[in-house]
Amino acid sequence: MNDTPQPPMRVAIIPVTPLQQNCSLIWCTATMRSALVDPGGDLDLLKQGLEKTGTTLEKVLVTHGHLDHCGLAGELAKEMGVPLEGPHEEDRFWIEQLDSDGDRWGVPGASFEPDRWLVEGDSVTVGDLTLDVYHCPGHTPGHIVFHHAPSHFAIVGDVLFQGSIGRTDFPKGDHQQLISSITSKLWPLGNEVTFVPGHGPTSTFGEERQTNPFVGDAALA
Repeated sequence: MNDTPQPPMRVAIIPVTPLQQNCSLIWCTATMRSALVDPGGDLDLLKQGLEKTGTTLEKVLVTHGHLDHCGLAGELAKEMGVPLEGPHEEDRFWIEQLDSDGDRWGVPGASFEPDRWLVEGDSVTVGDLTLDVYHCPGHTPGHIVFHHAPSHFAIVGDVLFQGSIGRTDFPKGDHQQLISSITSKLWPLGNEVTFVPGHGPTSTFGEERQTNPFVGDAALA
């Protein structure tokens, strides 16, 4: 008999859209209730993920207003009859132009109004899990990060990547603000935190502090 206790939270990463954006399916192992974070597209794929894990979708969460992260988030929430939370309202202008951005990039997109805009210090629940919300502007002005402290785990969208950081050449992007968001909001959460970025492989804050050429300790010294 296996006596290993279940971790409170489990995560599956499902890349979506031609931009291979990491949508995270997170669930509470006690209740088997789940959330999809940044379901930008490929909704059939995401529904298969829900079926495969046997979890019940409780809500949709969004880190920021870019098409590959939330183009079809509103449609999914509507279809599944669940609330949509996030990002910070500073990204409203991005969400309002999802329809036209979708046409421009040939990726489906539909504007939406979240059930709840999120701000620094808010928390969101998924089953028995509570995730803390951090406002981390720079890539977009309303970008937020979700952190589950007991699991030493974060979903950081396009703020930070393995070996890189988010682009800041979009409207209202700000390079200095992004560096500040990472060093003042993310690093204090601890080196042991594993994070899922918006694209590419997972890493830890400690690893990035040692090796990241943009925000590593040596780079900023």
